[in-house]
Amino acid sequence: MLRLCFFILAVCVTTILPAGAAGPIRVDGITEPFMDVQLGFADAGIIRQQFFKEGDTVNQGDVILELDKSLETLEVQRRKAVMEQAKLIFETTSNLAETTKSVSKEDLAKATSEYEVATAEYGIAVQQLADRRLVAPFAGSIVEILLKPGAAVAPYQPLVREVDTARGYFVGNIDAKAAAQLQLGEPVQIQVDGAPAVAAKICFISPVVDPASGLARIKALFDNSDGKIHPGIEASMVVP
Repeated sequence: MLRLCFFILAVCVTTILPAGAAGPIRVDGITEPFMDVQLGFADAGIIRQQFFKEGDTVNQGDVILELDKSLETLEVQRRKAVMEQAKLIFETTSNLAETTKSVSKEDLAKATSEYEVATAEYGIAVQQLADRRLVAPFAGSIVEILLKPGAAVAPYQPLVREVDTARGYFVGNIDAKAAAQLQLGEPVQIQVDGAPAVAAKICFISPVVDPASGLARIKALFDNSDGKIHPGIEASMVVP
């Protein structure tokens, strides 16, 4: 009886896992947006205007929030006036140096230096004014706005979360031996419950394997311009 049971078990194992069998590789993981960033100002200030709300789509360069900019606007006007005056002095001094030779090299160098410094200071003031606006770094959607007009903000405080879901990543962990069989750019399928499979391509295979699990991180990039897949949900990657 013991010999019979052992024989049956051996046959079952051989039937389920025949030698040399090969099939599709399936990896479980999650989906992520192509871009996901937290935006904030480089300077402190008071939020004065909000141009978009949560859920809105924005184009690259669109102004989302704006800080109070009264002092910065006045500083730009002042620096511009100083620069224009320095420019006039420089041009007058330069013309006299060329036509009459009555201007010393020291006076010409001084006029040139003062004009260059005034131009640089005007450029700094213009940039400081521009920094009072929080602009979208890429085309995407606004997921969250943490503070509203009237609120005080600190430098680099996260205020807006913007994502780009027109493309997405599948992120998972794969057995090291299976990872060795794959290549960058290899076509795969991303499967999500309740949605048709989406074509993707492998864009990252970690060169480092986790010693505890023997798994390597893998990513695949897919087009999601139709919005069929919501980033953040569980999915599977299938390699034919």
